[in-house]
Amino acid sequence: MIYKLLPTTEWDDARAAGQFTGTAVDHQDGFIHFSAADQVVETARRHFAGATGLTLLTVDPARLGDRLRWEPSRGGALFPHLYGPLPVAAVVVAQALPADVPAPDAVAALLG
Repeated sequence: MIYKLLPTTEWDDARAAGQFTGTAVDHQDGFIHFSAADQVVETARRHFAGATGLTLLTVDPARLGDRLRWEPSRGGALFPHLYGPLPVAAVVVAQALPADVPAPDAVAALLG
C-alpha cells in the first residue's frame, strides 16, 4: 500500500468528484506525491507538523497502473508519484486524523 496525507476538505471534494487531482504542491510538481509505509511518518513530520483537519489515504498501487512511478526524492529514496488523477476507487481506507494529536504521531498510531 501507499499513503497520501491531505486536508480532509480536499478529500471530501475528491469523493464528490470521483477523483483527486492533487494538492497545490502536487500541481506545482506535476504529479501526486505519495509515501510508502516506511516514509509516511517522516512526510507527516516534515510537511504537516502542526496541521489539523487531515485525512490519511491508504491506496492500492495495483489500481493505478503505469501512471504510478517510483522516483528518487528525499535523500535519494524512491517515492511513489502518480502522473494523473487518483481515482477514489483506488483508495482502500480513508482515516481522518484526530485534531488533538500531532500528525506524525497520529499517522504512526494508525499504521501501528
